[in-house]
Amino acid sequence: MCIEMDELSGKPQAGGSQTHANPNKLRTLKQAWQKNSLGPVVRRFPERKGKFTTSSPSIVIQPLYMPSDETSNDGTADEYLRKLGFPGEYPFTRGVQPNMYRGRLWTMRQYAGFGSAAESNRRYHYLIEQGQTGLSVAFDLPTQIGYDADHDLAQGEVGKVGVSISSLQNMRTLLRDIPLDKVSVSMTINAPAAILLAMVIAVAKEQGVPPAQLRGTVQNDILKEYIARGTYIFPPASSMRLMTDLFLYCAQRLPRWNTISVSGYHIREAGSSAVQEVAFTLANAVEYVQQAINVGLDVDLFASQISFFFNAHNDFLEEVAKFRAARRLWAKLMRQRFGATNPKSWRLRFHTQTGGSTLTTQQPDNNIVRVTVQALAAILGGTQSLHTNSKDEALALPTEKAVEIALRTQQILAGESGVGDVVDPLGGSYYIEWLTDEIESRACEYIERIDEMGGAMQAVADGFVQREIQESAYASLRAVESGAQTVVGVNRYQGGTALPEETLRVDEVVQNEQIAALTALRAGRDQSKVSAILQRIDQSARKAGEPLMPLFVEAVESDVTVGEICDALRAVFGEYQPSSWV
Repeated sequence: MCIEMDELSGKPQAGGSQTHANPNKLRTLKQAWQKNSLGPVVRRFPERKGKFTTSSPSIVIQPLYMPSDETSNDGTADEYLRKLGFPGEYPFTRGVQPNMYRGRLWTMRQYAGFGSAAESNRRYHYLIEQGQTGLSVAFDLPTQIGYDADHDLAQGEVGKVGVSISSLQNMRTLLRDIPLDKVSVSMTINAPAAILLAMVIAVAKEQGVPPAQLRGTVQNDILKEYIARGTYIFPPASSMRLMTDLFLYCAQRLPRWNTISVSGYHIREAGSSAVQEVAFTLANAVEYVQQAINVGLDVDLFASQISFFFNAHNDFLEEVAKFRAARRLWAKLMRQRFGATNPKSWRLRFHTQTGGSTLTTQQPDNNIVRVTVQALAAILGGTQSLHTNSKDEALALPTEKAVEIALRTQQILAGESGVGDVVDPLGGSYYIEWLTDEIESRACEYIERIDEMGGAMQAVADGFVQREIQESAYASLRAVESGAQTVVGVNRYQGGTALPEETLRVDEVVQNEQIAALTALRAGRDQSKVSAILQRIDQSARKAGEPLMPLFVEAVESDVTVGEICDALRAVFGEYQPSSWV
């Protein structure tokens, strides 16, 4: 069984005894929630406004709305508590914080990175000046697959789809004048995630920021690379070892850092349905948790540092229900399947990015509307962090002007729409609640099938997950081609196809400058020290259970490059080759 019928969600946390035949049951439990859950949070983090009202000032908005005692009985109250509960409490259907955005808005974290570290640093400072509240770093393809900018396979790709980072020198430039004790940093990096995190730790130390104060995320989700993206390096078992090694290191030294961002985003971009996005993402997360437990980690030691990354697609109400279903299903999996006892271990916290695959090159201004609808779905679904795509991203990396519009979209939703003034505003809708149940049930069926195969790693090795996504993608393509699914400007309303006035292009000089910088770096460093640390990495990689993360920190501080560390690991672990089913 994926999950079993759960006990009442309100019982362990709401603070009131659940007396049967109590006509005021929900009222009593709500009062307990206000006292024991909401109250302490509001005292610690005061609400954004002194008073929340609609545009009619006399209409005061309460934090939470739920069934009234007059329309409920013990049976309906129990059903409400089992399926929805209270925000900030198990099963977290209505949100992971008691007051959600009334206390603090979601983090506005625009994904950015291109060309050189200096260029990307300028973009980050621009975004912060425009009101962005967190960084999200995009790396170029060579960095993602562990090659330095001067490697033969890096030619023509340096700085093209993200920033080029080969050395600590680059990372130092990338984060220049960004206070790492105040700004959280998210990095979309997987196979070499531990090495890039080691660089952030080294830069923070230079700033005088201890590791325990660092806030941010490494994606570190290797299974979805085998499924949907392809920026893997090592075979699955070795990749899992690097992942669990990072889990332990961060649990001990970086308690505020998210050690993984389990990604449904790329699964959806590859063509999955909403149900498949939830199912395959959570199945991957189950595999990661089990792998960490297998090497001796206590679930409550690391589970609170697991985060998620979802797509916001076009079917507005389905997306809202998807986020709620994922949150509830994860809470049940962690509590029932893995026996986690810390409520923080049950919470599914997630970043959302609007759907890149939904953007069109035709009539690109339409993408602003698509992104707005998708962003609203993410907010109403309870996201903790949000990236809004730019209108020109179907054509190239976004221009500064397009990025500004994308950020302003979030700011308008946050400041003008009022959607953040109440917790889970669509909760209780007959359709939303039915669809939440339906998505959870169907995702659970997928997880059970994957369990029968031996888990997500085996299902990926057998090609099951990939085939399911391919079939879904093909069905969606056929629907667009036949006209059954409308895409404005593509298969309907096709008049007016003007392209943006400008698109961003990365200058080829970036690669030449990176190569020159690497040559100078290698000439000026202590080569005997470099050789010694690479030898120690080789020796530790050959011994099961030997920690590698401390060596990575030492290596980058000695100016060992990303490519050199990855090559040392390649010599021990080998490289992954896709199965013959592809």
